[in-house]
Amino acid sequence: MANVRRRCGFPNGIDVSARGRSGGISLGWTNDVVVSIQSFSVRHIDFVIEDVIGDNRWRCTGFYGAPEERFRAEAWNLLRHLNSVLTLPWLVIGDFNEILYSFEKQGGLVRNERQMEGFRNVLADCALDDLGYTGQWFTWEKGRFASTNIRERLDRGVANEAWQSLFPHFKLEHLIKSFSDHCPLLLNTDVSTTGNFLRQFRFEAAWVLEGSCEDVVRHLWASTADLLPIKLQKIGQGLSRWYKTLCSSRRAREKDMQQKLNLMYELPVSDESLEDILGLKMELNLEADKEEIFWEQRARVNWLRNGDRNTPFFHNHAS
Repeated sequence: MANVRRRCGFPNGIDVSARGRSGGISLGWTNDVVVSIQSFSVRHIDFVIEDVIGDNRWRCTGFYGAPEERFRAEAWNLLRHLNSVLTLPWLVIGDFNEILYSFEKQGGLVRNERQMEGFRNVLADCALDDLGYTGQWFTWEKGRFASTNIRERLDRGVANEAWQSLFPHFKLEHLIKSFSDHCPLLLNTDVSTTGNFLRQFRFEAAWVLEGSCEDVVRHLWASTADLLPIKLQKIGQGLSRWYKTLCSSRRAREKDMQQKLNLMYELPVSDESLEDILGLKMELNLEADKEEIFWEQRARVNWLRNGDRNTPFFHNHAS
């Protein structure tokens, strides 16, 4: 996980190992935020964030609920304990492995009311409110056939009133998943925040997955007879224009596929609908491959910047 965090641009972090093939928690953060770890276990990482820009101090707990029902009460008591040790604006986010109400599950066995009541009680005891969401209603799914398909909202964010007052313009999204059986949660504490970035020309490794890339390079190469440095400069300018147009069409196409996937999830479960969903996921996987290559290319800069500055480090990553 340390390598994954570093490749994603988070040089600082803490990792709690999985037990067998389930669990495991990782927290990563950048150098422009001050994070103080308060406690951690196989169920949680509790930390305080000092926002230098906004001069805010608040608390976040990454939580992993007990998958087994017999350990659920122990997990809820951990939340109650965390609630008692520190008074700050508090956000708890993660996979709680439980639903609040029966309508948050579709398919499979009916959830025991006592289990859901235990979850509702601990949130009430800790004065934590569900933050809601945008996107598809469920966060976990298994089963490729209508007869075995199960969907549940197991992942969520909850926060106390002080946190919601501190970040009144927050937005929590259920992102479209294509690999995992869980969907990622994306929490933006201020949806009004936008950024403008200037970027220099770089040849993107992900471009080679685009069918039109080779033809564009051939056309640009043949369209100028200048000396090599000027020729390369013009090719770079042409590729930048091509990439800008490509990005617009790709974003529109990906958004269209995500909207179609959301609509498919609203239809009654059938073998035909699940087949269509699988096809859309495969198309999104290809887009994800391009995105992964995009960020992996940038991760090489992170390795050089944040890695151990010695010969074995560079040799290993070069290999």
